[in-house]
Amino acid sequence: MVRVVTVGVLCLFLAACGFHLRGQGDYRSPYQTVYVEGDSRSALVSELKRAVSASGSALAESPAAAQAVLQVVGEFRDKSILSLSGAGRVREYQLQYRVSYLLRDAAGRELIAPGDILLKRAISFTEAEILAKESEEALLYRDMESDAVQQIMRRLSVVK
Repeated sequence: MVRVVTVGVLCLFLAACGFHLRGQGDYRSPYQTVYVEGDSRSALVSELKRAVSASGSALAESPAAAQAVLQVVGEFRDKSILSLSGAGRVREYQLQYRVSYLLRDAAGRELIAPGDILLKRAISFTEAEILAKESEEALLYRDMESDAVQQIMRRLSVVK
């Protein structure tokens, strides 16, 4: 009986605290038309274009036809050794992904100053599983790209 009452009280407190799952964010762009400028072969740029069109903005065909121009200045990947074993073999790598971007209006005035997003992930490494670790590395980089797109969209949604 005491357990049932305790569980009931805990459930009541959990419901009363306002806890709920985060869910999908709704990042509405304040601009009707946005031009995304960057390397057209980049997965980040194509994902940014999808995110901008999903945010309620139309993708402009040229910078002159857009209310805002989102420019991806650079996209850099780096891999460094994080830890070594006692025998001097690599145990962990640190993956870094940096995106440089800026937002300007049609007149060329900066709406968001040039900024960087730096994301880091650690990945364990064993020589026996090289192919699996290469796939895991590629997956982590794709995850960091998606995270960078979400961060850029959050920043874009608050600028006017």
